[in-house]
Amino acid sequence: MAQETIVAISTPAGRGGIGIVRLSGPQARDIADALVRTRGPLEHARARFAEIPDPETHSRLDEAIVTWFAGPNSYTGEDLVEIAAHGSPVVLDLLVRLALKNGAQLARPGEFTERAFLSGRMDLTQAEAVRDLIEAQTLYQARIAAEQMGGALSRRVQPAKQKLVELIALMEAGIDFAEDDVEVTPAGEIVNRMDAVCGDLRILAKSFEHGRIVHDGLRLAIVGRPNVGKSSLFNRLVERERAIVTATPGTTRDLVTERVSLGGIPLELIDTAGLREAIEEAEAIGIRKSREALTEADLVLVVLDASAPLRDDERELIASLKGRRALVARNKWDLAPSDVEASGSMSLDGSESQLELIADSVRTSALTGSGVQELRDALLKIVRRSAGESESGMLTTVRHYDAITTALAALDKAKEAVPQRVPHEMLLLDLYSALRQLDSLTGETTAEDILNRIFSSFCIGK
Repeated sequence: MAQETIVAISTPAGRGGIGIVRLSGPQARDIADALVRTRGPLEHARARFAEIPDPETHSRLDEAIVTWFAGPNSYTGEDLVEIAAHGSPVVLDLLVRLALKNGAQLARPGEFTERAFLSGRMDLTQAEAVRDLIEAQTLYQARIAAEQMGGALSRRVQPAKQKLVELIALMEAGIDFAEDDVEVTPAGEIVNRMDAVCGDLRILAKSFEHGRIVHDGLRLAIVGRPNVGKSSLFNRLVERERAIVTATPGTTRDLVTERVSLGGIPLELIDTAGLREAIEEAEAIGIRKSREALTEADLVLVVLDASAPLRDDERELIASLKGRRALVARNKWDLAPSDVEASGSMSLDGSESQLELIADSVRTSALTGSGVQELRDALLKIVRRSAGESESGMLTTVRHYDAITTALAALDKAKEAVPQRVPHEMLLLDLYSALRQLDSLTGETTAEDILNRIFSSFCIGK
């Protein structure tokens, strides 16, 4: 346990109805007693009404609610005090300065949660989930973070880890009896046990595709020729006039971005400049950025003008998207000729299409709003199809994924060595390497640089 008592403001910067100053450490209660005048002694998990005195006049400066949690039954596992005063930056700053004067130290970003991890109150994946919950932009993200905080990922890792530990123990025992020429663990059994561990880990590794999308969201580039209604559809999807819309082709010169939630998945919409031969330098720069956004996007929405024949460059654009997550919006459908589908000029009906274009397409009218909900539904269908089924305890960060894939690589290396009759001592090196990777998820054997990288991304006061 840490010997220093730390202090920080735990509520966001600025003014508000309530502001909280948090203290954690062996002197937390004594320092709090020096900062406020409570009505009655502090008791564990009991809120007490208190006054904050002016340090110069000793008159009441503010009122507060003070709560003391005795370690180890607190968030950090240490004695912890929270002073909830009015959200005045002046008062909160005064409390922090007085706490520092009375022996506290200013908390580093994420230090409260780091202490919770170091004291055994949570494992490393749960600590990371605290940050994810704070940063959640959608209710679905918050739900996933809450599952992780409850130890969902650790519970999924545990069966594979337990099998690996049992294999290591079995092989260690075999080494002890090696001088008696007794083969305690046959090669076939070792391989079977490794396969069982690898099977669990590979299933877990597949969850990263969905977990990454939930955690980071997706980028959707809206592309097409000038004046087909890209900006109008963009405004319809974000439900406000975000992009400038005029009848003049080439109005959009730079990328316009907005973040929305689609079925709980964060989606960054990118309105791009119309793709054509540039007339002037500014438009040329915008078109270059559009092509870059098209290349980097996770999803592509191609907007076509349903009232005009399909052009060769549009055919080429859609054909280039085969194999990618893409959707076609046949916009201005309210202006389309009645015989447009009969003519085949806008046929986009999948594999039977004479153009052999991608199958997903939606009829829309940005002017009337017709088809916009169908467009959202089609986009969500693609997102869910890409993400796969949601499951509890998924991998949500690159660090999680790297740990699992590195463990799998070590196990595969050991498995390949078994038929070559490599000594068990050498096999165990790879098995212990895989175990360390699994431990890095639960935090049982974690390098200091990993801890620093994780907790430095937290806000101060958490």
